[in-house]
Amino acid sequence: MYDSCFSEASAIQATIQVTGNGHHIPNYNCGCRPIVPAIIGDITTSSLAMARVLGLWKLPQVIQQNLTEKLWIGIEAWYTTPVVQYKKFWKVLSGTLGIAKSRKVLPYFSSFLQSLNPSVYPRMLSIRQFWEIIFMCKWLFENGNTSLCNASISSLTCTGLEKIVTDDIKEFNDPTSQGVYMAHNALNAIAHAFHGLLSCKPGEGPFRQKSCADEHDIQPWQLLYYLKRVHFINTAGEEVFFDFNGDIYEQFDILNWHVKGNQEHYVKVGSFNRVNKKIKTPSFNVKVPSSVCSDNCVAGYWKAPKKGQPVCCFDCILCPEGMISNETNSVSCYICQEDQWPNNRRSQCIPKVIEFLSYEEPLGLVLAFFSILFSVITGLIFYVFLKFRDTVLVKANNRNLSYLILLSLKFCFLCSLMFIGYPTDLACTFRQTAFGIIFSICISCILAKTIIVVFAFNATKPGSNLKIWVSFKTAIIVIAISTSIQMVIVLTWVVKFSPFLEYNYHILAGIILLECDEGSVVMFYCIIGYLGILATISFVVAFLARNLPDSYNEAKYITFSMLTFLSVWSTFIPAYLSTKGKYIVAVEIFAILLSSFGLLCCIFAPKCYIILLKPSLNTREYLTSRTYKT
Repeated sequence: MYDSCFSEASAIQATIQVTGNGHHIPNYNCGCRPIVPAIIGDITTSSLAMARVLGLWKLPQVIQQNLTEKLWIGIEAWYTTPVVQYKKFWKVLSGTLGIAKSRKVLPYFSSFLQSLNPSVYPRMLSIRQFWEIIFMCKWLFENGNTSLCNASISSLTCTGLEKIVTDDIKEFNDPTSQGVYMAHNALNAIAHAFHGLLSCKPGEGPFRQKSCADEHDIQPWQLLYYLKRVHFINTAGEEVFFDFNGDIYEQFDILNWHVKGNQEHYVKVGSFNRVNKKIKTPSFNVKVPSSVCSDNCVAGYWKAPKKGQPVCCFDCILCPEGMISNETNSVSCYICQEDQWPNNRRSQCIPKVIEFLSYEEPLGLVLAFFSILFSVITGLIFYVFLKFRDTVLVKANNRNLSYLILLSLKFCFLCSLMFIGYPTDLACTFRQTAFGIIFSICISCILAKTIIVVFAFNATKPGSNLKIWVSFKTAIIVIAISTSIQMVIVLTWVVKFSPFLEYNYHILAGIILLECDEGSVVMFYCIIGYLGILATISFVVAFLARNLPDSYNEAKYITFSMLTFLSVWSTFIPAYLSTKGKYIVAVEIFAILLSSFGLLCCIFAPKCYIILLKPSLNTREYLTSRTYKT
């Protein structure tokens, strides 16, 4: 606990009186560096060396140049060094602000000093040396030596009966050294570390394979592990523990150096606690001077130094978009995580909004409503065709193909519902493939219907062999061939470039877009392109057959339906490329609904009009007359 020169001699000697001789203790330290120089006013070699370490060695030049009315900020060591005790420096250093460890009083240290005696603590290191220094005496030993120190202190002989008496026992905890208090904490920390090490249970240890330290062969690094984790309350009631760097948390006093007459003293004007890092000022109202020439930069801004001015002068600049600062006087801004975005003040990161076309929002709700409505209308038309399946008009329009077209149109309307709602990998894959196959079936049926219409009218010519192709088998062949090509394209897309769900963080600020990555844009446009090819063929064939007899205008209706289909999907591509986020999905749904509804209206609306509102026209005589026009 005490070294050979007993480091606490300087702290304890302040007001001690020795029983029996009444002399005050001189400032000797058993061969150590003098606590107070012999000649006041002259800087000794040892003091000058200390001054260089503490940054005070230029004080004589400061005095020579008469640099007064300056506020000095001192480190903790200034309050313990003898250099600042020279009166010649008082005029310059008066009013200095600095920090020092808070005064700690060990409640049992007083009684310890009262009981301190070489006979009571014979094993205490250097206690006899300390005794000689404190009581200015010397021990007599059997070997003839009369003193433990190199210098003769006094002719008095130490008896061991001397006692330490003090007027204010708190002086033994002199805040300028804090040696006793720190030694107290150090011993307690080591004791707690040993206690934790020896209390380790085998199989529950902190070391490799949950092992404990060997109590007969303790390694320093093992004890250090427990030492870093000690946490206790010492006898002064203070909490003792270490931070990540191994530094102990302590409270510091903010002191102001006052000089009055021939006396110097320190006045506590505040305190600083490393735990909460807050300055605590006294209760009386004192305006704290500002150390900067600019106002504090609040959270959301960062300090930008002003060119050509001191570092305490700066501008507060708002953090760039996508970055924040969450501290006052932040020197920089930092980027939020990928799934987060700054708030409006750019002072904290908040989660980004996840966006997709949902049923809860108005756009998704309207599209879903029309999808279901058109599907219901298609179902009603299908019901009308089934109910009037034996009428002349339904038979003349190849009712089996009409049934297939109506079923495929119904599924076309319903497949748009797969584009609404929370997307998944399965939904991303299935919705585009279903769209491509269903639409190819629908357009193939219309193409087959167009071809059969042409064959039917050309088969009536003398010597024509086309009558054998005017059957439902021809329609099946056309539909199978046309659809199989689309299925090959779809399967190639799914197997090699399958669509998948993608979280897009970068298209829209503050929003995470849930969208389906098509995997291969080329394959997607191949599907759209193939549908365009089928529609173009149907349009060309129907257009060439537009001059068929006026009593049968099916080719004209197919021409208009294909023209509507091609117009919708030709405008879809630029609209699809120019939109972002959920509106891409909305554009595709709109194209599906509009093109499907155009086919439904152009092909089946005239027939439903005759079947339901003009049943008198639904006769063979009227249909074969040259005056039939619909």
